[in-house]
Amino acid sequence: MRIALLSYRSKPHCGGQGVYVRHLSRELVAQGHTVEVFSGQPYPELDPGVSLTKVPSLDLYRDEDPFRTPRPGEYRDLIDVLEVATMWTAGFPEPRTFGLRAARLLRERLGDFDVVHDNQSLGSGLLKIAERFPLVATIHHPITRDRELDLASAGTWRRKITLRRWYGFLRMQERVARRIGTLLTVSANSADDIRAAFGIRPERIHTIPLGVDTELFAPPSTPRVAGRIVCVASADAPLKGVPTLLEAVAKLRTEREVELVLVSKLAPGGATERLIDALAIGDVVRTVSGIEDAELAALLASAEVAAVPSLYEGFSLPAVEAMSCGTPLVASRAGAIPEVVGDAGVLVTPGDAAQLAGALADLLEDPGAREDLGIKARARVLDKYSWAAVAAQTARVYEQAVAAHEGRTN
Repeated sequence: MRIALLSYRSKPHCGGQGVYVRHLSRELVAQGHTVEVFSGQPYPELDPGVSLTKVPSLDLYRDEDPFRTPRPGEYRDLIDVLEVATMWTAGFPEPRTFGLRAARLLRERLGDFDVVHDNQSLGSGLLKIAERFPLVATIHHPITRDRELDLASAGTWRRKITLRRWYGFLRMQERVARRIGTLLTVSANSADDIRAAFGIRPERIHTIPLGVDTELFAPPSTPRVAGRIVCVASADAPLKGVPTLLEAVAKLRTEREVELVLVSKLAPGGATERLIDALAIGDVVRTVSGIEDAELAALLASAEVAAVPSLYEGFSLPAVEAMSCGTPLVASRAGAIPEVVGDAGVLVTPGDAAQLAGALADLLEDPGAREDLGIKARARVLDKYSWAAVAAQTARVYEQAVAAHEGRTN
């Protein structure tokens, strides 16, 4: 099967969209399919056999220069004007403008693909694509959840108005999702949330979990670092629950030697950095970002405990990666996390720093409990979460979408 895989941004080493694109495309190719990835910036890191077609935006949110104003010579067409105008009016343009650019590119390639698979953009341009190609769209979770949590922590009414404008693209995503016949998501919890948020009929949503490279994310061959806790938070946002973990670490460090390694790109001078300073835990908290998969796997495998303190997750790939390393996990009882973790981790109330601190302390004090939980976690991952299985299930959904499209056009 010839597959066009669309992703409006595909950050390689931190963030579920880039991980999903890389590993799904690799396994589809390994199973005999042809995959061409269409992506905006940041571009993905892809494996041999997968081709990349760049769909450049104006890259208004690059790490080194966010919310930048492009030079006059950078504008190429009206889509670029729309992108800048949306940013200038406090909106987030990338899902919409990526979809428009992708639709324009695919209009010239009608005979090249059997199916088009969109990864989370849900831009209005997909409706044009769906007229010409069988279309499948993945919704990892409805961004309505992000909006709810951001608004709850916004504070001032001015900030809330700005956030509502930023999340304005959700109205488009809801409209587009309702008109796409075949949707994928990563957990039963996410499927329920998508149905509630977007009004989607249950039979249109197929649930396929994410996978993990179990050879790379594997138990360590050397001793773990005493007292080390690792947390992977792809975004410095309220959704990830990092403030709760920092408060828990502040309590723990009064009782024992402890180190938190936070894998996240923090906003300089932002809320997380200010909280670290306010709690006076800068000497026991280390942050890293932009690391390769091998470095991330080694880091997770070096920890005595991993933490996922999120207030909501549609799946939680960091939880599965930690479990694959045999690293005992303490995670929030939130979103899809209980479904993903099962009985192979310790679950706590989201946002409860005292409970989180207690669960971390219990594991740090009990080597036997850590070993037992790590063995159970690794076994669960081997049984349920492999990228080869994800790709095979996804290809079966492609076949259904192709058959449905042919039924409409014949």
